[in-house]
Amino acid sequence: MFRLRSVNSYLRRLLHRGAVNRDQVLEQLRVCSAEDYVFDVVGKNKAKLTVNHVSMAVRMLWEFQVEKPEMLRTVNLIKNHPQFLTLRVLAENKIAIMEDSELVDMLYRFLRFKVDPHDSLVQQLVSEAWLRMDRFTMASLSKFAICLSDQQLQLSPLMGHITHIVDQQLSSIDDARILTTLMISVSSLVSPRLRDALLTRADLLLDTQDRSSYNNPRRIVQFLRSIKYSHRPLLEKCNEILLHNVPRMDAENISNINGMYQALQFNNSNFRLAGKHRLTELIDSCTDPFSFTKLFVSLAPIVSQEMREGLENTALLLADELNAYQALAVSEALVEFQSRNSSLLNKLASVIERNLHVYKPMDVARITQALFMLRYQNPELFTTLRTMLVDFLQGSVFPYEVTMLTRVLSMLPCPRLDERIISRVDAMASQCTLNELNAISAAVAKWVRNDPSYRHNTPSKYVLLLQTLNRLGHERLQMADRLDLLLEELKFLSGEWFEEILVEETLVTLQRMTDQINWSNVSELANFLTRINRLCPPLMDRIAAVAIKDIDKIHLSATYLTLQPFTVLNYDPVQADEFYDACVQRITPHISSFAPHLLVLLAHSLAMADTFPEELVREIFNIDFLGKLDTQLETLPDALNFRTRLRLMEVNRAVCLECPEFQVPWFHERYCQLQRKGNGTIRPAQQQIHKMLGEVLGGINCVRGAVVTPYYYKIDFECILDKQLKAVPYSEPNSLQMSDGGKVHWGTSLLGNSGDELPPGAQRVAVDLLDSKSFCKNSHHMRGETLMRKRHLEILGYRVVQIPHFEWNSMELSTPDAWKEYLKKKIFEELSS
Repeated sequence: MFRLRSVNSYLRRLLHRGAVNRDQVLEQLRVCSAEDYVFDVVGKNKAKLTVNHVSMAVRMLWEFQVEKPEMLRTVNLIKNHPQFLTLRVLAENKIAIMEDSELVDMLYRFLRFKVDPHDSLVQQLVSEAWLRMDRFTMASLSKFAICLSDQQLQLSPLMGHITHIVDQQLSSIDDARILTTLMISVSSLVSPRLRDALLTRADLLLDTQDRSSYNNPRRIVQFLRSIKYSHRPLLEKCNEILLHNVPRMDAENISNINGMYQALQFNNSNFRLAGKHRLTELIDSCTDPFSFTKLFVSLAPIVSQEMREGLENTALLLADELNAYQALAVSEALVEFQSRNSSLLNKLASVIERNLHVYKPMDVARITQALFMLRYQNPELFTTLRTMLVDFLQGSVFPYEVTMLTRVLSMLPCPRLDERIISRVDAMASQCTLNELNAISAAVAKWVRNDPSYRHNTPSKYVLLLQTLNRLGHERLQMADRLDLLLEELKFLSGEWFEEILVEETLVTLQRMTDQINWSNVSELANFLTRINRLCPPLMDRIAAVAIKDIDKIHLSATYLTLQPFTVLNYDPVQADEFYDACVQRITPHISSFAPHLLVLLAHSLAMADTFPEELVREIFNIDFLGKLDTQLETLPDALNFRTRLRLMEVNRAVCLECPEFQVPWFHERYCQLQRKGNGTIRPAQQQIHKMLGEVLGGINCVRGAVVTPYYYKIDFECILDKQLKAVPYSEPNSLQMSDGGKVHWGTSLLGNSGDELPPGAQRVAVDLLDSKSFCKNSHHMRGETLMRKRHLEILGYRVVQIPHFEWNSMELSTPDAWKEYLKKKIFEELSS
């Protein structure tokens, strides 16, 4: 009996000890189903809470938030709860005994709850993490990097240390999520070598990931946007995965991806079309300000007028609920499609005006620019904005910010340049890139033109500032020693200041770097030469040589840019045949993978060089392709849409005239008639030449002006010369004006002649006045489009007489008699030779 009692006593003590050893606080936390229950447990067990309890409580509080939609989260409410303060104090006291992952997780979650970065808790967590950073796992390191980015510490020594660790251990990172998160965090500090290594590793890991997850490719695109680097092969691989997941995306993701693509100049029609379809499906569900703003920004610019008006009406209803940044985003979208909805604009401006105090310097610049471009009428608001811009400018220490603020200030009416602006620009100019110097110079030029005192004498303040900008521009070019960095600065450079002051020295600098031209930068250089419209044989010969050698390494879409300067500027490199053959062979096997609009632009470029690959022509002129092109054009910006339609017409015309064996029909009659309507501007030189041609040819009825040929070429003047080179008069005199449309039927207006036949031995002459747009800017070398036009007119039966503007306006031809003699020589002597 005693033995049995002792056994029972022992079992009771054992069971009691087991119950005591169980962590009751942890168990209570695990069964909590809402924030209030967590706080209740924390409040009742303050003295018992261990580091594990604090960690679990904070983790559960954040998980409850993540489960809620963005609009229903109660972060501020949680942050201000008394027991949340208890958790903060306990966490700060237990930092030293936290595990590494626990430490980083705690920092991450407290920042999500908007604990101020200057709070002692955050400061202590960051300091402790810094001490342990070298032993962190890559997962913890990537989360710590996010925490630093949240605190605007992207350029800190801490982030520099993380960048070094990533560089050293890159080959060991096998998780695409961890890698892409780190890539975004260190993007401000990566060197070109590390950039390439990161992209290579990301490319490799993308192949191993589940295609149903799109966060990793989205982060890769974000990284490329952050470093302003358009890596086409990787972009296209990411786009394939993103495209596959569009049906599962919300408006925010589609809007963000579209914005990043736009910043990278990656016009992917398939994603835009899929995104448009998905956003259209989401219209009825996007009823809150956050999701509707994202939807409006992406969808409104690319939909029909009817659907756009519906979106604008919804925006008007939601306008009062928009926050400061949502109102700004909608305003910028209105600029994109040139809205004239004054009711919506007034509402948005009212929201913006109420929230001016929350905007940062660049935001105020964007607001001012958007309202100005929308022609918003409110002098008081613009005065306030101008004051804010000047104040921000005075305190700015960032070159890009000073440039933007200065450029936007120059848009606003102001009689003279503020001395404070001059002082700040002068202080910051030495740190500016060429693009920034160019923007500042354009702004100063505006002030010079608008300053009343300039009419009498240019104030010295303008002269000194412009001289400083000129000197800094020259110095920057002279000091440049890396082609890739220089091309990055030149990418968007244009305008009077660059053309007049720096363009020639830029070409000299580029020639100094000829040995750095390779397959990776050849398309950027070619694009720059096309854009500035200047012939530079040494650079162009080098581009051609590199393309011939490494054409297989040049991305398909970059082939078009590489071809452009040769076809547009009408330059045959030393190895012209090999160059064109290499480009055609590069694109031919991949024709079906090109974006439709890009294929049209490529065909037009080749047509200027009198090159018509049959595979390319057959691909473009079939019903399926034209259907795809029509669908894509709906999503393209208006300027690119117009340009693509025009180039398709020109390719259609070129193929009909130069390659009749392809039997491609001419289907742009209606398009050309619509384009011709109202296009009747007459230049003074045309009127002058028309009158003199009448005198030279024997009567005004011997010359016709503004003639539209078959296939809708418009020629300045037409005349008919018989076999003795005497002008044949038309039946009716022609005044120099453009008809409403329709082509001129040849021969029907000749005296004594009916039908389309010329008199025996006669020849039709086209006289074209060539303005500066027909030539390269730094020479009298004719551009490819002008040469193609001449070729086509000759196929149509014309003898073409071209009158270059620099000959007609030269000092040698300064009298009527000299002009007439010049015309006689051009028409009679050149045609008889």
